[in-house]
Amino acid sequence: MLFRCMTAFAVLAAAAPTCEAFSTNPTPLAIKPSTSTQQRTNKSALFMGPPNDPSAPSTDLYGEGSRKYRRTVYTHDQWVKHRSPDRFVNNLSTLFNSGIYKNVGKEVFATTSVAIFVWAWNMLVGGYQDLAGVAHDPIIQEEWAKIVGLPLQAFTTVSPSLGLLLAFRTNSSYKRWDEARKFWGLNINHTRDLNRMATAWYGHEGDPWDGTEFMGAPSSKSQAIDPAERQYHLGQISLMTWAFVRSMKRHLSPPAEDEEDYIAEMKSRLSPEQAEAIISAVHRPNRALYDLSVAIEKLPMHFLRKDELNKNLSIFEDTLGGCERLLSSPIPLFYSRHTARFLSTWLLLLPFALYGQFGDSWNHIMMIPATAFISISLFGIEELATQLEEPFTILPMQGFCDKIGGWCDEITSWAGQGQEAEEAIPSNIADIAPSR
Repeated sequence: MLFRCMTAFAVLAAAAPTCEAFSTNPTPLAIKPSTSTQQRTNKSALFMGPPNDPSAPSTDLYGEGSRKYRRTVYTHDQWVKHRSPDRFVNNLSTLFNSGIYKNVGKEVFATTSVAIFVWAWNMLVGGYQDLAGVAHDPIIQEEWAKIVGLPLQAFTTVSPSLGLLLAFRTNSSYKRWDEARKFWGLNINHTRDLNRMATAWYGHEGDPWDGTEFMGAPSSKSQAIDPAERQYHLGQISLMTWAFVRSMKRHLSPPAEDEEDYIAEMKSRLSPEQAEAIISAVHRPNRALYDLSVAIEKLPMHFLRKDELNKNLSIFEDTLGGCERLLSSPIPLFYSRHTARFLSTWLLLLPFALYGQFGDSWNHIMMIPATAFISISLFGIEELATQLEEPFTILPMQGFCDKIGGWCDEITSWAGQGQEAEEAIPSNIADIAPSR
């Protein structure tokens, strides 16, 4: 009976798709593309949070298609939940819903199948005990049939090397994610800086504070400002700032995910001519930066102040180039492949070494769950590194763009505020010097 059961199990295991266990091209998920910004959320443009999309996949889906649904921007409430003393219980209760573990399911199935084969084969050729504890002779008693096994010392000897490879792989991937996030942090900071300076300095073409009098030019107060013209010029600065970061987001995103949304957003916010010029450009972020430079050049302010504004554009070029470097240059492939091959071989052979370590369990059966647990842990570490290595499809770049656009619009809406009493400011510092 036991022999027939094991034979049937072997047939089922052989029919399983183990040939795909270590495939680097998992089957893509048929997930609906993300919707436009207006459909993502009904909240204010200043709000930056994860999309509230009912078409998002459930927690049992994971892979390339679901990366866009894992772009969480934490708020205070989420940090409180993150620090909850119940987090360990909650994490354990959702263990079988973990996307990381599900994504390495084929690999774990392969190593566990090897463990089951070792366990079953050694029972067939070395004898076994039934559930009543009665010992039985080997079913296969051929001379060539031997118990299979490997010395555990060989695995413990190379374990530190494997650990170093995995640690370096994970740390390198996290540094790439952290660097990409810092680049977008610079974008957020300097877009606000650019719009703040443009709004505060608008119309100041030659006052004493911009240095003109030190070059022999006469100092003068701000020229008369047409509110409608000011609103148009500053609106162009805000729009072109948003157009750059939105084009950068599209430049770093998969075309199938973002192209339709990008075109729709550009056409809805920009004039037809501006939208078409950016959309049809070969390098869209560069075109958006050019249009932003033109918008700065049209501002009525001293050229020294325009130079200060243009310094922010140089930083935008740096962040764009840094992100392009991360996207086009992965961790050296020979390192990633060697780590994956080393790890896969080590885990596939591990059951042969674990067999002798579980002699106290019934027919060494505990080697099977032990193999599965070790495989999940180590393959999970490698999977974490793989998911972090390309950071842009898990960063909430759409949220960054929405926040930048909303904040720039708000900053430029303050134009003229706090400057009503400007005429009361003395034109010469000597006018307010104390008399002696």
